[in-house]
Amino acid sequence: MTAETAAARSARGTRTADFVLTLACPERPGIVRAVTGFLADRGFDIVEHQQFDDHVSGNLFLRTAFTGGGSGNGDRVRREPGFDGLDYKPDNKDVELLTADFGATADEFGMDFSFHDGRPKRLLVMVSKFGHCLNDLIFRWRAGSLGAEIAVVVSNHEDLRSMAENAGLPFIHVPVTPGTKPEAEARLLELVSEYGADLVVLARYMQVLSNDLCTSLRGRAINIHHSFLPGFKGAKPYHQAYDRGVKLVGATAHYVTPDLDEGPIIEQEVFRVDHSLDPDALVTVGRDAESQALSRAVKWHCQHRVLLNNTRTVVFR
Repeated sequence: MTAETAAARSARGTRTADFVLTLACPERPGIVRAVTGFLADRGFDIVEHQQFDDHVSGNLFLRTAFTGGGSGNGDRVRREPGFDGLDYKPDNKDVELLTADFGATADEFGMDFSFHDGRPKRLLVMVSKFGHCLNDLIFRWRAGSLGAEIAVVVSNHEDLRSMAENAGLPFIHVPVTPGTKPEAEARLLELVSEYGADLVVLARYMQVLSNDLCTSLRGRAINIHHSFLPGFKGAKPYHQAYDRGVKLVGATAHYVTPDLDEGPIIEQEVFRVDHSLDPDALVTVGRDAESQALSRAVKWHCQHRVLLNNTRTVVFR
């Protein structure tokens, strides 16, 4: 299968709506009515709606996916003579139109909101020498179930070049040494722009990103950590778990922040183990957990199902 075929299949497999609206705002009556009324007045059909009222923080989080929209907006035309009956199409221009049109409603309720079109997001995947997460992402991408397009693979080693290129993906080697790290990170940002990457995925990329790079990629980079967080941090977490005799091993997918391994957690996967597994066996089990947690986190992010809630996340599965 060619890269073009895989990208097309991925797009078909995940595009269930023309647009998605995500928002967060203080809880108060009338929010859902305002959102649904806004969409109905413009001829949109809601295909999925989820919300969460966080009674601890007093905030509401909402995700609404919708389709349609056009000149058949009779109710709105009657109420607002100045409305010109625009046909909304799923592209950046109409996301801007929707954003501007929704402004008055957002101001009324103090909403932090975003409209998103239905196009698949583009991924820049970063790897080092471990290939299990990259292999899983490629498989899901080619099967059309990832919810995104892999645009390019970047690595500080050459080990996984054949895996990427055999899948029809560009592979770019950006070596990193203590002395060249600033230049390497500048090159990474160039590649993000060059390939139009919406999300950077650290698929067992074994380099610590600088604070400046983490800040530049805020909300646009996901890392997979090979253990539960918080807990068993640092080197050889599976060996730490073995020494402690744990009965569960897992992995954590989280957003990248300047605080190492402290970013908001998106997803965690767990497997039950027992005394019969030595450290190498735990590593094998853990790799399955890493691959599954990372792929789900990437998919949910690209489908705009993950909303930040301070140091936590709200995930509309």
